[in-house]
Parts: sequence; structure tokens; C-alpha cells
Amino acid sequence: MDIKPNLQFSVLCDDVRREENGKFMLIGLFEAINARHFPATHGMMFIVNRWCKGEGSFTQKVRIVNTKDKSIVFQTEDQPFELADIDRHHTLISRFNNLVFPNSGKYWVDVFLNNELVLNYPIMLKEAK
Repeated sequence: MDIKPNLQFSVLCDDVRREENGKFMLIGLFEAINARHFPATHGMMFIVNRWCKGEGSFTQKVRIVNTKDKSIVFQTEDQPFELADIDRHHTLISRFNNLVFPNSGKYWVDVFLNNELVLNYPIMLKEAK
């Protein structure tokens, strides 16, 4: 029987690197994007999620949703992962290239486990002056 894992963290950042010792370096954490005009294209960003305290086989999905019209800006495919025992953890890194945000305002980052929403948090798109 699977034991549903906890989402230890979900981080939005500019880049992710992995050191030789296995540690992840998350670079440029942020919660807002400034753009001169809309629609705006954001070149690259990452969402890093770590799952822990679970056991079994699971799928993760991440999507970004425009709060104005509920349209999906981007959605990953199902990302399978396994936790062999309760003491293991698994880090999933989603890279987003050239995302087009149609307007300024609030967008949601949604994180799903086995098609069930487990976390959502805002990212603000602001018009730069």
C-alpha cells in the first residue's frame, strides 16, 4: 500500500545547479516577474519540488494558471517518481522555456500529486515603469 508523500518544498527560481557532492544550488529565487509590455515572454525559469515521507509510486504535475480567465499558461506532462521507503526523498525539477504571459496580474503555480492539487502559490506579473 502506498503512503502519500509530503511536499517538503516548492521553489520558483532562475536556475538550478547540482554540485559534485549531490547538493542542489537554487539560483535567483523569485515571486514576481517585471515586463515592459504584455503579452510578455519569460525566457527560462525552474520549479523545484521535493517530496518526502512517503512510500510507493507517484506522479507529479505542475501548471501555471492565469487567474483572470483560468487559462493554463503551461502544464507539464505527468512526472513519475518513486519513494522506496519512508526515509527517502525525491526532487523533481521542471524547466519552463519562453513562457508567454498574456497580461499583468496574478498567476497560480499549481502542484499536483496523482492528479490531486496539493499546493498552489502566486506569481505576480508586473508592468515595469
